[in-house]
Amino acid sequence: MEDVVEQLFEEVKRGYQIHQHLTDDILSALNFVFQAPLLPSLDLIDHGKITHLVSPSGRSVYQVTGTTGVPYCCLASSDYCSCPAYTFSVLKRGDTIMCKHVLAIHLSEAMGLCKKQEVSNKELALLLRQMD
Repeated sequence: MEDVVEQLFEEVKRGYQIHQHLTDDILSALNFVFQAPLLPSLDLIDHGKITHLVSPSGRSVYQVTGTTGVPYCCLASSDYCSCPAYTFSVLKRGDTIMCKHVLAIHLSEAMGLCKKQEVSNKELALLLRQMD
């Protein structure tokens, strides 16, 4: 499944570069694979809620502000998110392969819409300590 997801994100990147939007075919494929988290993740992207925080040491974390205004820390490399839905729907029940926050990260990066922000090493360390 990981290969399919990776190829799908590459298709999102190629399609978005050409058309400047997600085509119906790409949206259909995304919906088939991700189902429930897709629309909320696209909404997070539309509202600019995803920020890639990068420190001078090169370490980074994503911060996604959820629909309730709560910021969640996410690690895209491991598809980890500090939100309750990740723990419940992804880890415990296995209903989805990633939560809407992590999906929003991957899609926003593929579309080139992710904000980047430099933070100090200390600020990043504090954020990481607060993760569940």
